[in-house]
Amino acid sequence: MIRMNPAVCLLAAVFAVAATPAHANQDAVHFGSNIDIPADSAVHDAVCFFCSVNVEGKVNGDVVVFFGSVHIAGSTEKDVVNFFGSVRLDNNASVGKDLVNFFGSVRMGENASVGHDLVAMMGSTHIADSASVGHDRVVQPGWIVDFPVIVLLVIFFAVVRERRSWHWWRHYRYPPYPPFPPGPPRF
Repeated sequence: MIRMNPAVCLLAAVFAVAATPAHANQDAVHFGSNIDIPADSAVHDAVCFFCSVNVEGKVNGDVVVFFGSVHIAGSTEKDVVNFFGSVRLDNNASVGKDLVNFFGSVRMGENASVGHDLVAMMGSTHIADSASVGHDRVVQPGWIVDFPVIVLLVIFFAVVRERRSWHWWRHYRYPPYPPFPPGPPRF
C-alpha cells in the first residue's frame, strides 16, 4: 500500500492551482477563418491554415499561411511564408526579412520592399520596376515542372492505349474459346 504524505499532496495542489498556462497574447492563429489586422493595430505572429491574412497594420514577427492568400498593405518585421496561395504586397508595403511562396503567385506593387530574399517556387511573379529585394531572388515558374509531367502523362496514356489495342486485337483474332459450330441452314 502506498502512503501519500499530506504535506506533499497539499504542496502539489498549490503548485497546480498557481501554475499559469502559457499564452501568446499577441499572436493570431486561426484555422479556417481569416485574419484581418487593421491599420492601427499590431500582432506578433500571424499563422493561418485554410484561410487568408490581410495586414493593413503591422506584424512584428512572421506571417505563415497554408492554403490561403496573404495581402500586405502595411509591414511585417520578419518572414512571410505561404504554401498553395498568393502573396500580394501593395504599394509601399514592406517585408522585413524573407518572402517565400510555394505553388502560388507573388505580386509586388510600386516601392514595395523585401529585406532579404524572395523565393517563389512553382508559381508566377509580378514585380514592379520600383520594388526592391535586399539580397537574392529565386524564381522557378511552374511550367518548368508542368512540362515534363505533361510529357510523361502523354507517353503513359499512349502506352496504355496501345496495350489495350493490342489486347483487343489478340482477343478477337485468336479467341480463347472455340468458335460455335454452324447452326442448321435457314431457308
